[in-house]
Amino acid sequence: MNLKNLQGKIKLLNEKTRPHYRLYSQTEKEILTKTVKLNEEVGELANDILSVLKLQRRAKLEKFDKRNIYEEFADVIITTIQLAQAAGVDIERAIGDKLKKIEMKYLRGKK
Repeated sequence: MNLKNLQGKIKLLNEKTRPHYRLYSQTEKEILTKTVKLNEEVGELANDILSVLKLQRRAKLEKFDKRNIYEEFADVIITTIQLAQAAGVDIERAIGDKLKKIEMKYLRGKK
């Protein structure tokens, strides 16, 4: 199969399986854009982590400033909080509930 045939098959598949979305509300658009932005920020943090570990290609390592990783962690945290706000999630409650769950699972039996 050549690339043209593959593209044709995928186009047909897309037409048959494409979901029919209604227009998004402003809140839904905000949640969607914040989700995409969070993925971008996590990708940038992953790049910096690879650089810290010297697992990036030379060209990226030459441009890398270790101080950037602080900004990238902050970007991930800030964008996560923005997404939680857009989705109506009480981030303080979510973190508290999760920490309790982790404690129950990992810390209770080990004291």
